[in-house]
Parts: sequence; structure tokens; C-alpha cells
Amino acid sequence: MSGTRDDGSDRAVGWGWFLAWLLVGACAGIGLAAILTVGVVFVVLAAVAAVFLLRIGPGRAVVGGVSGVALPLFYLAYLNRGGPGEVCHAVPGGQSCTDEYMPVPFLVAGALVLVTGCVIHAMTGRRGRAGRM
Repeated sequence: MSGTRDDGSDRAVGWGWFLAWLLVGACAGIGLAAILTVGVVFVVLAAVAAVFLLRIGPGRAVVGGVSGVALPLFYLAYLNRGGPGEVCHAVPGGQSCTDEYMPVPFLVAGALVLVTGCVIHAMTGRRGRAGRM
């Protein structure tokens, strides 16, 4: 026993940095997906936020940026929830039809990326606490 008490505040701060990086990753993912329209703004915003977080935050939380890519994947799954195939919706004066993809690959990829990032962050945090004892 080292005589110090682990009240969980260090763990909560670590997950706060992870969530900050998650937002940066989501911003970068949206920017890359929409690079031909407003994506450049999102990519620049993500780059500025990444530089800021690299300067002031712990380095192990960077994996949150990888997990952030899951959010645009979840959004793509949501947008394609009626697919696969042609999906029509009633609009004033007729109907509007669009081709949609199968949402399952986007959902599975997003879940894998999100869970992988969370597990890596948790494991690096546990390893860091074990080294201090």
C-alpha cells in the first residue's frame, strides 16, 4: 500500500480528455466525408483543436480521436436506415426517391472503432496507474 487514496478523480479527468479527443475525431471524420463542400472548415477546426489538446492534455487520450470517427459512421448508418435499395418518401406534390446502402456495415464499423478506442484508453489508463503504485 502506498498510502495514497484513488478517489476516481484522475480517472474521470482522463475520460474527459478522451471525450475531447473523441469530438476532434468526429469533426475530422465529418470533414473528410464532406471534403467537397464544408469539409475543409471541419478539418481545419479539428487540426486546430488537435494542436491545442496535444499541448495541454495527456498523450494517452489521443486514441479518443480514433473513436471519434465512429460518430460519422453511426450517422451514415442512420441516414441509410431504410436501405438497401430505393427508398421513397412522400413530399408535397409527389414523392422523392433515393438509393440507400445497407446500414449494417456502417453500424458495425462504428461500433468496432468506438469500442476499440475505449478499450485501448482504459487499458493504457490502468497500466499508468499500476506503474505508479
